[in-house]
Amino acid sequence: MSDLAHARMFIPHPAFPQFPLASALFFFYASHMFGKPRQLETESQLYDAAIKILMRRAHSVSEMKKALLRRCEHEELVKSVVERLKQENLIDDARYARQFTRHRAEARKQGEFRIARELRARGVPDRHIEAALKDSAAETDPAAMVGQRIERKLRMYRGEIDEKKLASLYRSLIGAGFPADLIRRELHRLTHEDVSGVDAEIE
Repeated sequence: MSDLAHARMFIPHPAFPQFPLASALFFFYASHMFGKPRQLETESQLYDAAIKILMRRAHSVSEMKKALLRRCEHEELVKSVVERLKQENLIDDARYARQFTRHRAEARKQGEFRIARELRARGVPDRHIEAALKDSAAETDPAAMVGQRIERKLRMYRGEIDEKKLASLYRSLIGAGFPADLIRRELHRLTHEDVSGVDAEIE
């Protein structure tokens, strides 16, 4: 590329005065690549799109509605497809909540508060969340999960456990969705440190 051609790549574009031309072109193409998907007009097209969405992963009813509304502006058409999916048992919030809770508790070792928060963000009604957490509580041991996470962190630390490390452990476990009293109890059991004020320390 000649020096003149190279220089022109960095001449500001009138539509994007704060960006050089190369950046303006990037935003132009990105807006087309990552914008709304191709709009669908028929129920058959929308249903096929829903099946493809579910082949990638399970969705809550609310998630499916949002995904289909990105592909079709006709709300009645979206509602009709969602109802069909529910009748065919392809989307079900109660089942979704149970599967989501089991995976997050067993595979990711997350606590009930984190799981409930994420299910609510996915539009799952509280009654299904509460039922799923109740079922999970009968199959999992939160104290054991907290203990495993603490032991894993302790193996990574070098030297003595100071207040800063205790606070970091406490913070990570709160973020994972476990109750504060359970965290303090397990921290004390495994570190033999006084953790009565650790929550006040991080505030």
